[in-house]
Amino acid sequence: METRQQERGQGHLRTGLLDPEPVTEVDEEMVSDVDLNNTMTDEEREEILSELTKLEEEISTLRQVLASKEKHHSELKAKLGITPLSEFKQNFNKSWYDMQTSTAYKKTSETLSTAGQKTSAAFTTLGTAISRKFGDLRNSPSFKSFEEKVECTVSNIKQTKVGRQGGGGSFEEVLSSAAHASAQETPSNNMSESSDHERTC
Repeated sequence: METRQQERGQGHLRTGLLDPEPVTEVDEEMVSDVDLNNTMTDEEREEILSELTKLEEEISTLRQVLASKEKHHSELKAKLGITPLSEFKQNFNKSWYDMQTSTAYKKTSETLSTAGQKTSAAFTTLGTAISRKFGDLRNSPSFKSFEEKVECTVSNIKQTKVGRQGGGGSFEEVLSSAAHASAQETPSNNMSESSDHERTC
């Protein structure tokens, strides 16, 4: 059977990969039985093992050298007074500086600055517009008329309070008596008196 498998395997080699006959289980078994270690000689194997051993020794030596260098590094830092905390601060400051000098940070900072300036300008414009509107409102005829009426009412209240014989009374009483007095006046008297007050106020 072994010779038959070998013949069959050689048949595949002769015909190549384009052989229309599918690979069977027997062929798979034959491939799995191949010992890859048989392809190298004992001398090659010994040479590889020797090289592997040398590499492991070198790695061990390098680890020892690295540990020694790290210890010496730490001792030098301690002599200079460089602690892990100060080193962390220094690294943080360097990272912060690097970030601030990066183009992304600069662009973001410029964008935020521009946005802040535009917002400030918008609030200034809004404040100016509101002030202008209040100025316009105060100069309007209706506001002037309202202001004159308030001044006349205050003047009437003061006159009524001073004119009272008791010379006293609360603000509410004076206001109530002024309102009561103006309600009793006739419309014609009211018109002539209000024009007199407007002239005097």
